[in-house]
Amino acid sequence: MSIAFTKFHGFGNDYIVIDCESVPAETSLSELAIAICHRHTGAGSDGIAVLARTGSDSDWGPQGHESDYFCEIVNPDGSTAGFSGNGTRCAVAYLHYKGLWSEPRLKLETRSGIKTYELIERKGNGEFWFEAEIGKPRFASDEVPVLTATRRETVVDEPIVVDGQQYLFSAVNVGNPVACIFVEDFDFDWRIVGRSMEAHEAFPEKANIVFVKVVDRENIEIRIWERAAGETSSSGTCSSGAAILSAFTQKTGRKVMVHAPGGITKVIWRDDDEIIITGRADLAYSGVWP
Repeated sequence: MSIAFTKFHGFGNDYIVIDCESVPAETSLSELAIAICHRHTGAGSDGIAVLARTGSDSDWGPQGHESDYFCEIVNPDGSTAGFSGNGTRCAVAYLHYKGLWSEPRLKLETRSGIKTYELIERKGNGEFWFEAEIGKPRFASDEVPVLTATRRETVVDEPIVVDGQQYLFSAVNVGNPVACIFVEDFDFDWRIVGRSMEAHEAFPEKANIVFVKVVDRENIEIRIWERAAGETSSSGTCSSGAAILSAFTQKTGRKVMVHAPGGITKVIWRDDDEIIITGRADLAYSGVWP
């Protein structure tokens, strides 16, 4: 048996999108992700996004009618992610690309709640721009989560020792835990720091590690070490987390352009606390996995 898939990327952050109906019942999504995401022996990607129509006869995914589709994100190491900004955007782009969804607005259920996607521009059948409401940030230490001596309402400028060096980090949960270190530049071994810090005992569920350089009140630049995926050229949740923490610590306003190596994501932290991100998903190719 074989599994049909389509690969998209959001500013180089690539995801393999699969319809659950293409997946044989006995297939382990964890094992599938490990195999297909491998850069040398698989199709290569930063994760897989598996879609199921909610309220259908399928026994895969939620059965309620509050959302239109459910999306399961699985990381390259086989672990399940609560959410992925770029991964879910790729999944929604797949639905439009395949003609499975034609309305401009779609409600997508994830493990971290229902997100709303609005198609704002489509260029041919290969480039899709979306504005997405992805929820409200959570700052409390037990909600990120970050291990602290006592529960804290916020985790800001928290000291952490990584490989013998002390750093200060701030943390937020935007669907996934994000820890940010504000820096003057990227002229240091941030990948080594990110790799060690991701699995630090301070983060019981690991964390996305983002190094943030504030350019001005409306622009920041980031480097990403993503939980379970390593270095990525972009990330919706990491961009959101960096923008939220920049605004929360008053380094920027609540509308921020986040510059990552792969491209620019616009993040707005609305007055009602909702996070809005705008970005695109580009078609890479379709294939069949044996």
